[in-house]
Amino acid sequence: MFEPAILATVFATLFIAGFVKGIVGLGLPTVSLALFTLAFDLKTAMAVFIVPSLVTNLYQAAMGGHAKTIMRKHWPFFLSAGLFIPIGVAVSGVFKSETLSVLLGAALVFYAVAGLASSNPRIPPERERNVGLALGAINGVLTGLTGSFVFPGVAFLRSVGLDRDALIQAMGILFTISTIVLAIALERADALENELIVLSCVSTVPALFGMALGAKVRDRLTELVFRRFFFFAILVLGCALIGESVFTPSLGD
Repeated sequence: MFEPAILATVFATLFIAGFVKGIVGLGLPTVSLALFTLAFDLKTAMAVFIVPSLVTNLYQAAMGGHAKTIMRKHWPFFLSAGLFIPIGVAVSGVFKSETLSVLLGAALVFYAVAGLASSNPRIPPERERNVGLALGAINGVLTGLTGSFVFPGVAFLRSVGLDRDALIQAMGILFTISTIVLAIALERADALENELIVLSCVSTVPALFGMALGAKVRDRLTELVFRRFFFFAILVLGCALIGESVFTPSLGD
């Protein structure tokens, strides 16, 4: 069994990650990974957040009333994002996780800074399908490699003209698909041990409490404030990925 200090770290981390997710619709895996990898290796950390991520994403995907429209218009993107996750998991051993996390963190920082500096670019409707297929594939591979579902999938969803509520629900759909496929891929890679599954299930409770509190905060935000908070959260997540990858290895030397 896990030590009390590790359990406390996991519960506190998932409460914070759930709170961030409740406000901006994302962040639970990335926030979790940034802190979990201080105590676990990458695949163990990915396994611990599987159940909290799935439950909170299912809830997010079901709320909003836009699911049918979103799936009808953007199913190629979601399909591509799911199909390419096993490829990322399969080749994850070839690359250093620290290098991948730094690259992903840098991409998130760049995206956040660009979003804070200007309005979000739009993808022409006639190009949405092809762009969605390409960015979905990249998102899937990066999910399998790093455990983060955010980039470039969220950038695509923000670029197709979704309003705040539809964007939150679309991200929930993407994250739900990604979580399910990632869990299957990890199970086939023998990364899901019984002890980790139990810990993941128990950890769902603090994640849900944090998400509920964050959602109440989001309801009080204007569209402009939400947009700024959204990109600021992505900026912090990117910096966290970079910081964890750069400094964590030296702690074990």
